[in-house]
Amino acid sequence: MDAAFSYTFPAIKGIQADKEYYVAMCPLRIIPKIFLFDEDEIPPEHRAQRILNKSRIPEITNYIVENHRDYVFSSLTASIDGDLEFIPFGQEPSSKDLGQLRISLDARFLINDGQHRRAAIEEALKIEPEIGSETISVVFYHDEGLTKSQQIFSDLNRHAVNTTSSIGILYDHRDKLALVTKELVSEIPLLKRYTDRERVSLSKNSPKILALNHVFNTNLRLLGKAKGDHISDEDKEFLLEFWKVLTNSIVEWQDILNKKLSPRDLRANFIVGHGVFIEAIGLLGRYLREYHSEDWKTYIEALSTVDWNRSNTDHWLGRAFNQNGRIQKNNQTIQLTTNKIKSLLQLPLLEHEVQLENKFKQGDN
Repeated sequence: MDAAFSYTFPAIKGIQADKEYYVAMCPLRIIPKIFLFDEDEIPPEHRAQRILNKSRIPEITNYIVENHRDYVFSSLTASIDGDLEFIPFGQEPSSKDLGQLRISLDARFLINDGQHRRAAIEEALKIEPEIGSETISVVFYHDEGLTKSQQIFSDLNRHAVNTTSSIGILYDHRDKLALVTKELVSEIPLLKRYTDRERVSLSKNSPKILALNHVFNTNLRLLGKAKGDHISDEDKEFLLEFWKVLTNSIVEWQDILNKKLSPRDLRANFIVGHGVFIEAIGLLGRYLREYHSEDWKTYIEALSTVDWNRSNTDHWLGRAFNQNGRIQKNNQTIQLTTNKIKSLLQLPLLEHEVQLENKFKQGDN
């Protein structure tokens, strides 16, 4: 193959399932030029990729641009439909798998894994063209037709295991709210002992009572922020103080801390052992911070008098759990749980809360 009419990449040759594949270093600037993405209009059975979720692209683009000295990307995986040639640097055992990968200029490149990274790289290059000389590793397979490309996509995604959001928070050293969340979990005795830092949902036999993502999501609700928003020192101070007061005010949590109640029994019998409760408290805390900045602690301390038992169906049925007794957590049930807590504390509902409450009560009749 004539080098003048081909792409040439430094590469390593490997063997999987008796077939060659290649790992090459590709400059970012050529990624948008050579890697194609199937049009959305093509039916799924005739594509080798999922439809691009364009809402994900700005977040990934911002990650590159805002951390251009400290970003990390995993390899892209792509199929090549066209002529290719691997030229080793030598025939010695130590060098025969190291060499150059030459790919015909008219070859078709199809990404099997990493289409969102590819799109984000294209956008980031428009903002900061200087990153174009940086490289990303690409795993190339020689395409044997659409069926092979689809199978590569299926195999890669079938056996992929996504990390939990709790793990993502635990390992995030950039996001300010993630850092604050981990700090308060480390400082507050109940959270330190009873927060699961890996899982997003807890089994009935778990020795923990909250997951790290529950605490993080509650903090988002407390501040009325979205992930990645600026967190001020005042915000941080409020969060730390809020959690201290809250953990001291929930009687059942104190019973856990004092070994009078087990986490299993807490989850089985009280809504305070579930994410729907803690995120509802996040909405309550945001309201109190805005409308009761001077005496919000009094209201949180009053939570010690509330009956959180799941047998209290007058309060929590249809809000924190359904007719089958199953805990249900979504934006609506979180807000409905907040509504009930506010009414128990004799706090007025906001307009949107009144609308949801009326709809809920009409559904009961």
